[in-house]
Amino acid sequence: MADEWRNLIGTMVALPDAQARTIAGYLGSHFPPKPERRPTLVPGDVQIDIEEWVVPTLGQRSRDAIEAPDGSIWWTGMWTSTAGRIDPATMEIEEFRLPPGAKPHSLIAHADGSIWYTGNSNATVGRLDPKTGLITEYPTRARDPHTGLFHANGKLYFTAQQAGMLGRLDPATGELTEIETEPRPYGIQEAPDGTLWIAYNGTNKIGAMDPDTMAVRYYDIAEPETRIRRLALTSDGMVWYGNSTMGRLGRLNPKTGEIKEWPSPSGPTSHPYAVAVIDDVIWYNESGMRPDALVRFDPATERFQSWSIPSGYGIIRRTWVTKAGDLLIHQTSSNRVGIVKIRGRSMSKR
Repeated sequence: MADEWRNLIGTMVALPDAQARTIAGYLGSHFPPKPERRPTLVPGDVQIDIEEWVVPTLGQRSRDAIEAPDGSIWWTGMWTSTAGRIDPATMEIEEFRLPPGAKPHSLIAHADGSIWYTGNSNATVGRLDPKTGLITEYPTRARDPHTGLFHANGKLYFTAQQAGMLGRLDPATGELTEIETEPRPYGIQEAPDGTLWIAYNGTNKIGAMDPDTMAVRYYDIAEPETRIRRLALTSDGMVWYGNSTMGRLGRLNPKTGEIKEWPSPSGPTSHPYAVAVIDDVIWYNESGMRPDALVRFDPATERFQSWSIPSGYGIIRRTWVTKAGDLLIHQTSSNRVGIVKIRGRSMSKR
C-alpha cells in the first residue's frame, strides 16, 4: 500500500526520495485500503484496453478530456488554470496557461480550431486560440460556469451549478443570455432534434431546454433523494443517467415520462457519475468505489460488465466518445488522462 501512496503522491508533487518514502510509509500504515469500497466487478465477453498518461504539471487535477475536430485530445487542469493538448499521432503534449483565476471546469472545442473553457472561478467563458495563445474572455452573470457545448446552431450553451443558471453565448456577436433554473444544473447534452438535456445535481429532475427560447421542461426522476450529474442519449431518443445518490443507472423515456432504473453492480454507494453512449450501449463509472470502476450496460440484454481503472483513485468526472469510438477518461486526483479502446469495433455513435 505504501507503493500505491507513493505513486499517487508522485502525480501531485515532486519530493526528494527519502521524504517521499517516509510520507508514503506513514499513509500506508494509517490509511490502508477499505475493503467495503472495492467494486463488485462483473465478468463478460467484451474486451477493452486502457492507456493512461500523467499530465506534465503536477497537482493540476486534470479533468474533462475531449477530442477536438482535428483529433487532438484536450483536458483542463482546473487547479492550475491550464488547458492541455495531446497529439495522438506523436504523443507530444503541450500545456497552455489560462487566466490564473479562471480554474476552468471544462473545455469545448470549436470547428475553427479554437478551444473554449468555462471559467468556474472567475465567472467567465473564455476562448483560447492555440495558434497564438490569445485568450478572449466573456464575463457572465453566473458566478461559476460549469459544463458547456456548441449547439448545431453555432451558439455555446453552458450550465452554472452553484448559481443555478443556464447560459447561451453567441460567439459571432458576443451576446450572452442567462436564465435561472432548478438547483445545481450540471451535465448538458444535445439531442438530434436540437433539444438540450440538462442533468440536475440539486434536485431530482432532468430538464429539456429549447435552444431558441431557452424554456425548460422538467421531468421528475425517481425518488426525491435522486441527484444526477451526467446524462447521455441513445438513438431511440431515450435519456440515460447515473442516479448518483441511489447507486443506480436510469433511463427516461421523454415521450411517456416513464422512468426505469437498474441497480449498479457495486450497490447503493457506488455513485454512478460520468455517462456515455457507444453504439447504443451505456458506459459509466462507479465513482464511489476504490478503485474507480468502469461499467458497461447493454440495454438490449440488460446485462452489466465492469472493469477496474488501473489508476482508479482519482474519479472519472466526465467521459467523451471519440470519432473512432474510443472512450476518453481521466483521473482527477492522480492527474491522469486516458483512453479506453474497445476491441473488435470500428464504428461509433455519439
